Amino acid sequence: MDLGLKSRVAIVTGASQGIGKAIAFGLSREGARIVICARDEKRLQETAREIQSLTKFEVLAVRADLTKGEDITRLVKETAEHFKRIDILVNNTGGPPSMLFKETSDREWQNAVNLLVMSVVTACREVIPYMQERRWGRIINMTSFAAKQPADRLILSNTLRAGILGLSKTLSNELAVDGILVNAVCPGWTLTKRVEQLAETQAETSSKTHEEIIKGWENQIPLGRLAQPNEIADLVVFLASERASYITGAVFQVNGGFTKGIF
Repeated sequence: MDLGLKSRVAIVTGASQGIGKAIAFGLSREGARIVICARDEKRLQETAREIQSLTKFEVLAVRADLTKGEDITRLVKETAEHFKRIDILVNNTGGPPSMLFKETSDREWQNAVNLLVMSVVTACREVIPYMQERRWGRIINMTSFAAKQPADRLILSNTLRAGILGLSKTLSNELAVDGILVNAVCPGWTLTKRVEQLAETQAETSSKTHEEIIKGWENQIPLGRLAQPNEIADLVVFLASERASYITGAVFQVNGGFTKGIF
């Protein structure tokens, strides 16, 4: 199936590893020109070279800290100057620390707001005018199953990722007239470095081992395993494509059946 992504320009944030990297690779494989960002310059450049060598399509790497609005503005400016257009934005970020509410401080709340909320707000604000010029655009906001079903010790993520669902739905209504589609994706437990770190943190605060923590999560998933990053990426690539032309304002849960609610 031709997804109609050839020559489209896509920004994927937080794309040097994990789900973001899988999304960038998936879009590039379909012929899109990719811009990726992350804080770790060395890993970012390695990822760009890896994707480009495998797909043969251009990948531009721009170092950026998503908690800094000026970095996001620069990311979008460099993308527009290099490619002369922006068609797709995938907002993907890492998660805040695992902790209980009583353990949080004002600084940790503000850092989490900057990472999970303001990074998305700023990126959307910067790219929307470019999409409006062409009356075509795709914005996909990556959140978490925690936006639908709060997880233990993830008070920051539980609170703020749910807000991104509200933002996504509101933007989808406002931008439909411009041909810009906005959707949100809620991945479940996925085999990434972030999840490995969460397992290690929980193991340190319990009598269980890292392996037992992972196994406990798997036991709660009807499919009996954690996802691979490419299994999340495949949906995102579809939502970014021409084939998803009548899908906007939706929330997609990709979690192997983990969440218990109907919606």
